[in-house]
Amino acid sequence: MIRFLLYITYPYSIPICKPLEKEIKSRGMMVKWFVEVNDTKKYFEENEEVLDIQEAIDFNPHIVLTATDYVADFIPGIKVQVFHGFPANKRKGTDQFIIRNFFDLYCTQGPTSTQVFKAKKEKLKHFEVVETGWSKMDSLFPLIKENEPNKKPVVMISSTFTERYSLALIPEVFEEIKRLSIKGKWHFDMVLHPLISKEVVQKFKDIQNENFTFHDTTNLIPLFKKSDVMLCDTSSALIEYLLQIKPVVTFRNNMPLPSYINVTEVSEIENAIEYALTMPAELLENIKKYAEDSHPYYDGKSSKRVIDAVLAFLEKDKSHLKPKPLSLVRKYKIRKKLNYWTLKSYNKPITVKVSEN
Repeated sequence: MIRFLLYITYPYSIPICKPLEKEIKSRGMMVKWFVEVNDTKKYFEENEEVLDIQEAIDFNPHIVLTATDYVADFIPGIKVQVFHGFPANKRKGTDQFIIRNFFDLYCTQGPTSTQVFKAKKEKLKHFEVVETGWSKMDSLFPLIKENEPNKKPVVMISSTFTERYSLALIPEVFEEIKRLSIKGKWHFDMVLHPLISKEVVQKFKDIQNENFTFHDTTNLIPLFKKSDVMLCDTSSALIEYLLQIKPVVTFRNNMPLPSYINVTEVSEIENAIEYALTMPAELLENIKKYAEDSHPYYDGKSSKRVIDAVLAFLEKDKSHLKPKPLSLVRKYKIRKKLNYWTLKSYNKPITVKVSEN
């Protein structure tokens, strides 16, 4: 029986891997989890199998599906990058698609990521790339309009934890959100990145009222569906939101695009939200184009495509792939982080006949 390991670090990766777990189990295959950070384990039910590092090695997985930028190279099996977010353009003038030499296969989300990874594949020749769509988005689709609109427009607020981009860390923005919630024209549903400090979270919890609700969750899709527009910054959540073809207002986005409404002053936020709620035709057309480039899959079956691609890769002859570079510094860092010291490393992906397992 084919064995899968779902490899994550933080809670926000759980909604990425849960649809994959469901798909794997539906095929009668084995799947278990490895979580790097102990605090993340509290998000799992008691009956869910979360392994420690030695148990993960002993599990001897055929396939490691990874929602992190790296993976322990000394765990057996092919290493597959399924991504923990869309590229959010946080680093101007730098390569957002860094190859860290850990992965054998990249399951990309859409043309904007596929093109870059395929170009790198042709140059480096030690991994393959398959465009599958992103598992996290499966429960968003198909897009179904509610029979009745919200009685009061709902604005979802999301913010990155990256300090220089986070609107949640700007006192003036906090005061404006508080003011608008008291004003009562709209209802606000807010969620923050799990890595944002508890002090900031509590600050927003303390201003909850009938028009403002703070949600302590990593499952954003129900909030996406419920809301009419989003207020965001330079978070990849805005890309996820745009796949619904709903407007987003960003505050001081690092690389503003025509597919969302960017403002730079606190005084502009209210008018921008008001404008977004009119659903401007030109803006919606720009959103559609952006969504098609980012994630052109609306069937809710990206997890199926990922598992199909991974199993095909597992069976495929991979002798044409070069061994992965040694990357000794990165390998040292992962051993130090996990406090697991070994010289073992898997630099060539295995080949297994799925039908025989």
